[in-house]
Amino acid sequence: MIDWQPLFLTFKLAFITAILLFFLAIPLAFWLSNSKSKIKPVIETLVSMPLVLPPTVLGFYLLIAFSPANSFGAWLENYFGLKLIFSFPGLVIASVIYSLPFMVHPIQSGFSNLSKNLSEASYMLGKSKTTTLFKILLPNIKPSLLTGIILSFAHTIGEFGVVLMIGGNIPGQTKVASIAIYDEVEMLNYSAANTYSFILFIISFLILLSVYLVNGGYLNRISK
Repeated sequence: MIDWQPLFLTFKLAFITAILLFFLAIPLAFWLSNSKSKIKPVIETLVSMPLVLPPTVLGFYLLIAFSPANSFGAWLENYFGLKLIFSFPGLVIASVIYSLPFMVHPIQSGFSNLSKNLSEASYMLGKSKTTTLFKILLPNIKPSLLTGIILSFAHTIGEFGVVLMIGGNIPGQTKVASIAIYDEVEMLNYSAANTYSFILFIISFLILLSVYLVNGGYLNRISK
């Protein structure tokens, strides 16, 4: 009989990660799309690193950083009571870092493709940058926002290396679906592994399909 706890934990992690990334990525993507700062290429590189960096490398360095044996990890535990390694909060932080480009890049692209006349007209009417962002710009990049949310959610569902390094394999706390599949394969329980894999395959397919359907419908509407 299949244990549904890893699947529940996976979707809980993906949901929390997508929500946090949404609020973190909007100001960052807005700055990246408008800034002419000399450090912009450095920030863009750091944001994009999870796309090319092996997950185990990122997981290893986060494990070292969050460990109570190191000054940063000890500081978090002593002053804030945060124990991030082998814990769900640690998984959330690692997932936010690992899925950051999947939220930032679509939103940054949306901002970059907007006409500069929108923001300039808003400023001429006396609107602040904050009002312009939330009342003018964001409503015009809804497909980009949706793409960022869905891609970061789907990417978090498929995490393995990072969550294994940071969270380990604690049932009910850090054992997500990808770890459960690995466990079942190691025990030669291919039936359970197939069930987990098939559920994730179907859900990931439907998530990505929704991106293309929504964005395709949006493009068709604006082209008419």
